[in-house]
Amino acid sequence: MWQGIEGHDAVVARFRRALERRRLASTFLFVGPPGIGKRSFALALAKSLLCERRDEALLDPCGTCPSCVQVDARTHPDIHVVQKPEGKSEIPVALFIGPRENRMREGFCFEIGLKPFAAGRKVGLIEDSDFLNEEGANALLKTLEEPPPRSVIILIGTSETKQLPTIRSRAQLVRFEPLSQETVARLLVEKQLVADAAEAQRLAAFSEGSLSRAIELSDPELWRFREELLTRLAAEPIESYRFAPSVVAFVDAAGKEAPPRRARARLLIGFAIGFYRRLLYRQAAAGEAVSRAGDRIAGDDTAERQVSAALKAQTDPEATAARIERSLEALSHIDRNANQATLLEAWLDDLRLARSGALTEV
Repeated sequence: MWQGIEGHDAVVARFRRALERRRLASTFLFVGPPGIGKRSFALALAKSLLCERRDEALLDPCGTCPSCVQVDARTHPDIHVVQKPEGKSEIPVALFIGPRENRMREGFCFEIGLKPFAAGRKVGLIEDSDFLNEEGANALLKTLEEPPPRSVIILIGTSETKQLPTIRSRAQLVRFEPLSQETVARLLVEKQLVADAAEAQRLAAFSEGSLSRAIELSDPELWRFREELLTRLAAEPIESYRFAPSVVAFVDAAGKEAPPRRARARLLIGFAIGFYRRLLYRQAAAGEAVSRAGDRIAGDDTAERQVSAALKAQTDPEATAARIERSLEALSHIDRNANQATLLEAWLDDLRLARSGALTEV
């Protein structure tokens, strides 16, 4: 474990090799599921590069010099961070090149181009790069093509496919793997986020290797509603017009602020995707039991029971595939500031239409 960060020792070794050879790239694109430590890794890397007492090639910052203390406090003058503002669907271009009245004299591109203030390097972190629009990417283009001397820029996203081509082609890709189920379960216990080890194991099995997802899944109300959701999805036809109000109300009950509501909507749609994928595996085997490799989560009795119900209802495999595709599409729109109620209602109605193939015609 490096700098208290679990599961990414192979990435550490990659950066050590690059630094030992004095061949560190200027721009990196970190991709991997949310909640696995990409941001923490980027900050720990910045701390190592800016440490005043230790050779950066060691990737072993002292932790006590003024630079290390400032990095820990998020006040280091040579680290510049860009984040998607809450309530915005994209990163505003002004964060890169300054507001209209002060263009190119403020913002990330201006700051990263200045000489280091306290350390021998400048480090730029662009979080939420999944939400970098074309205008923002174009604003970054010159900085990425002609990076300032002794600068390192790290973009942090969830998937390579969500990045614009102009960004992908100018950044060195670094993939972060999901955490192991054992690691997630142990962290839940160590951080006292669950009542006991058994609960930690259960949540870790559904976490997809993400600690933040495991924490989101710890709500007991979510599991009660999941059973109702899967029961409705297993029925044919899906009575979307009756069930949609309950789904919208459950999402709204997550809180007054948008982030917890979006998180709950993501989880519900994710449950549906997992259910349909398991159903499709079973349909591919003509209803026969298949190996557990085809099941996303072994021992999930609720999903298994509803998959069996869907098989008895003779759900069309093509409809199942269409429902997976439509659910993935809905998931991609959750963070795009779409109206949540309208999005969920349209999603459920499209799941209903998929049975007869009507979805392909609308």
